[in-house]
Amino acid sequence: MREFLEMMREKGQVIEVEESTSPQYDAPRMAATTNKILFFHRLQGSRGVMNLTASRETLGEGLGIPWMSIPTMLARSCYEGRVTEEGTLSMRRPNLSRLPIMRHYPGDAGLYITGGIVFSQLDGITNASIHRMLVLDDRKVAARLVEGRHTYLMHQKARERGEALPVAVAIGVHPAVIFASCSRVPEGKELPFAAELRRGDLRVNRCPNGVLVPEAEIILQGSIGAETAPEGPFVDITGTYDIVRSQPVIEFSGMWIRKDFIYHGILPGGNEHKVLMGVPYEPKIYRAVGEVTQVRNVVLTGGGCGYLHAVIQIKKSTQGDAKNAIIAAFAAHTSLKHVVVVDDDIDPFDPQEVEFAIATRVRGDRDILVISGARGSSLDPSRLPDGTNVKVGVDATMELGREEKFIRARWV
Repeated sequence: MREFLEMMREKGQVIEVEESTSPQYDAPRMAATTNKILFFHRLQGSRGVMNLTASRETLGEGLGIPWMSIPTMLARSCYEGRVTEEGTLSMRRPNLSRLPIMRHYPGDAGLYITGGIVFSQLDGITNASIHRMLVLDDRKVAARLVEGRHTYLMHQKARERGEALPVAVAIGVHPAVIFASCSRVPEGKELPFAAELRRGDLRVNRCPNGVLVPEAEIILQGSIGAETAPEGPFVDITGTYDIVRSQPVIEFSGMWIRKDFIYHGILPGGNEHKVLMGVPYEPKIYRAVGEVTQVRNVVLTGGGCGYLHAVIQIKKSTQGDAKNAIIAAFAAHTSLKHVVVVDDDIDPFDPQEVEFAIATRVRGDRDILVISGARGSSLDPSRLPDGTNVKVGVDATMELGREEKFIRARWV
């Protein structure tokens, strides 16, 4: 992470915050006002960073990929980078009060770790994913494990055996590691994918409990057993409060911190949260749509919370291509709620261009696909109590054979 921060400093993309800043509301409030990286030099006696990847541009810099090409280039990933183990970490007694953990909004249940990547290991498989973690005391957090996701399933399998699931939480890692941890990849391939994003190599260390972790500012070793605790309220991707649930407790047994460490916090519902939630799905949607038509690009839009709305740019070959693209996108990312398909003369990153396509190329009686009773995102406040919602696809492409009617006047 330090390497990336120095590179972004040289590009003028880091705001240095020299004054003393509270992790309770103040730092989160500042992060909400800019997409630039905020580096706090006096954050409750420590150093901290927010907005590490709060825009596609900064994420692209971290991945070494032109930001507009992230979906197209990463759709070709093979998840086969080299992971090199270097040694075993020495741990000290954990003490979460040493970290400038943030309280983001007045309605939050308490202090939340938001930028920690949970590495879990079972049967030789290592998984990595970000989970929000409510601090319970100096050694315990309640972690939101989404039902059906890999960490949840690994924990369930360990519990069936009467075992605790060994984990390690890494805070303050390179953006490539963060992105890989947020991506839907083949089982156990997060670390090799991070290595691939790092141009083929990633150094890792082993915690005393056996879990592999990459280079980080802070590493917490622990396990997830049978204990549960209420978790929430917490502001999620939509900027609204998620419900209170009973969630598993992670009990930490060890702690490793770098000298003069830099704590990384992600603003819930902020732009970094949206980028990390949505952009990793774009290559997956790109591949799925590419099976049914010529896909040019995929964007999960900021206005759609970075997660619920997609704009898909295609090159039509047959009249039904756009509707096939809509169906493929919904299948690839089941939390999608609304999809707009546009031609390759429309910039999918420009909301005005997309609205223009809807205004001039859509006839509601033939170009809008409505699917009721489909599974909806648990983060969408409009979802029904049974978990279903209505999905809408909009074919905003030109009618084949009548393209001349849609040609726009241009000077060049």
